[in-house]
Amino acid sequence: MKEQQPHSRASHRDAIDISDFVYAATGTRIRRLSTPDGEHWFPVTDVLKGLGYTNPAKTLSDHVPAEAQAKLSCLTKTYTLDVPAGHGLKKSMWMVNLAGLLMLVGGATKPSTRPFKAWIVNVVTSVQREGSYRLPTAEVQPALPDAPGTAAAPGTPVAYAMPPQIADAIVRLEERALRSDEALAALQREANASRREMADALRSVADVLDGIRDRLGPGPAAVPGPPPGPRVPRQRAAPRSRGRGAAEELLAGWRARLTITDDVWAVAVLLAPALVADGQVVCSAGDIAARTGLTAARVHDSLRFLVKRHCVRQIGVLREHPVYALY
Repeated sequence: MKEQQPHSRASHRDAIDISDFVYAATGTRIRRLSTPDGEHWFPVTDVLKGLGYTNPAKTLSDHVPAEAQAKLSCLTKTYTLDVPAGHGLKKSMWMVNLAGLLMLVGGATKPSTRPFKAWIVNVVTSVQREGSYRLPTAEVQPALPDAPGTAAAPGTPVAYAMPPQIADAIVRLEERALRSDEALAALQREANASRREMADALRSVADVLDGIRDRLGPGPAAVPGPPPGPRVPRQRAAPRSRGRGAAEELLAGWRARLTITDDVWAVAVLLAPALVADGQVVCSAGDIAARTGLTAARVHDSLRFLVKRHCVRQIGVLREHPVYALY
């Protein structure tokens, strides 16, 4: 399919459609501005990107003479043109004409330019051998305005057939673009399916955590830890009330000021009774994971959240197990 391009008010008719010609030459669709005298200009950024060049200044200096390049502001002023809306063209852009574009194609190494280069070689060798090169006329010619389907009127521009090399190149490019679109659509379908599966899995995990929380309750059961041994000195001097009510009050306070996920809530429910009862708790991510059904990584993230939100703090390490106290 031909991409919509910005056109001028020119009435000039090209022997080969310029959009198809440039597509076959560069392997990509490029924006253009056509002047009233039938000359075509293309944004340098589009051409260099399409052809795989990475050094714009050096590339233009090496391949394109000054007369084949101009700023868009100069072109619009010379031809009294407005910058076409909706195509992202800016007056500060540098442009190259068709001659400059073909010079850049000649220096490019992009594989998609090879069929066009082969056709150029065919044109040049035909001119050298036979003195001319002419496109075959198209089987269907423009009809008379008042008699559709009849022969073209005298002076009517002749329609030419597209060279086979260019037509084949365009077909291959379109097929490749179609395959790319199909592959992208397939990836998007897979991504959407994965997101749905992940959402279902998260809902299932949330249901499991709700069940664990209901079974555990807010009772004062201590978190299993290492065998009794020396304790880390408490870091808070003010005594706290103990018991189930105190744990529920602590959890309610956290819930009121934080947005707590199910993972964090499961860890908080497990730690709160021991924290209010003893002021500190000795535990590891593995211990909590075994009690809550979470993975060690998710337990670690939940503990880090509670620390960052000033709910608990780590006050030491006892027998390679972290010791947490209320903040």
